[in-house]
Amino acid sequence: MAGIYIHIPFCRSRCVYCGFYSTTSLELRQRYVDAVCREMELRGERIESSEERISTIYLGGGTPSQLTIEQLRQLFIYINKVYPLTSNTEITIEVNPDDVTVEFAAVLQQFPINRVSMGIQTFDDQRLRFLHRRHTATQAIEAVDRLRAAGFQNISIDLMYGFPGETLADWEADIEAALALNVEHLSAYCLMIEEGTPLHQLYRRYGGTEVREYENSPDAGSNLAPPNPRTPAPPTEETERQMYYTLIDRLAAAGYEHYEISNFARPDFRSRHNSSYWNGTPYIGLGAAAHSYDGRSRSWNVADITAYIEGIEQGKRLFEEELLDDDTRYNDTITVALRTKEGLDLSLLSDKHKDYCMKNARRYLDDGLLELTSHLRLTRRGLFVSDMVMSDLMMV
Repeated sequence: MAGIYIHIPFCRSRCVYCGFYSTTSLELRQRYVDAVCREMELRGERIESSEERISTIYLGGGTPSQLTIEQLRQLFIYINKVYPLTSNTEITIEVNPDDVTVEFAAVLQQFPINRVSMGIQTFDDQRLRFLHRRHTATQAIEAVDRLRAAGFQNISIDLMYGFPGETLADWEADIEAALALNVEHLSAYCLMIEEGTPLHQLYRRYGGTEVREYENSPDAGSNLAPPNPRTPAPPTEETERQMYYTLIDRLAAAGYEHYEISNFARPDFRSRHNSSYWNGTPYIGLGAAAHSYDGRSRSWNVADITAYIEGIEQGKRLFEEELLDDDTRYNDTITVALRTKEGLDLSLLSDKHKDYCMKNARRYLDDGLLELTSHLRLTRRGLFVSDMVMSDLMMV
């Protein structure tokens, strides 16, 4: 068993770009934590031998740092009861910078948490307001310092690029600010406009060149501020390409390994939990909207916090399940393996799927977007158009 993902869907406010399941109804936190603990028991997936104990745990969200200390303690009591931990278990918690007070950082050390992932996104306060983030750039820097002072030696931060009006020089400044923090791991993503998000509503209503920040409720599409005709357009595709290559080159020069499309790590500090996803290793997902994978099937809990809680309280896990056939498993392998530095091990494919893969890969090999050594891998140029390449290698 590779790991456990626990979804903590609570947010004090909702960011405009976020497509993950979340809620601002904080009054449900205790019932939800009780339900997650009960789900652990209901599923009965106990690890009997020390060789099979959980290797990673990831508390994601949402905002796990919105739980109280007692609620976090309750979760870890049940985790250790149902899924015994070892001293080598990687345990990550996601936090928001403004939640990381001196006291909170110190209290986290009471738990077996040994890795902290923090969504900074940018060090520009104006862009933070556009995203409807609660923290400032100064708070983000102070949060890293507080975690260091509390003794955490494995810190990851998230960054974003591709904001409306952002220049290459702006992005370079964000990279330099991130490097100054000397964290062990960094993830960077181009700002995406995902359907169903407040940002998507904003684009649909006002058009791609008329985007501005929310001034009222972060949750209500009807409360969008009127468009500002002076708001600049998002960067062009070529500018985004330059931003991505600048990120790769600057982090490589600083000693980070580019081990996955969007992820960079100091030596020996790859995210073991996320790597299990990319390596196709089984995992258990707990909580509303959480996904699980056992190698033969995928399942996902109901994406409704009230329905999830009430179902668990009645002794039922409300979920859907998909049994995976050979072609679906092949498609899954393509979409995760090609994300990684190592690439796709063709020896793991059946003859049928290997032939199909290589037939469709030929034009990308000729164009220099893929390369074939012991594995099939995306080249530097291929990384930027990875979705297109992977889509063409999948079975339809």
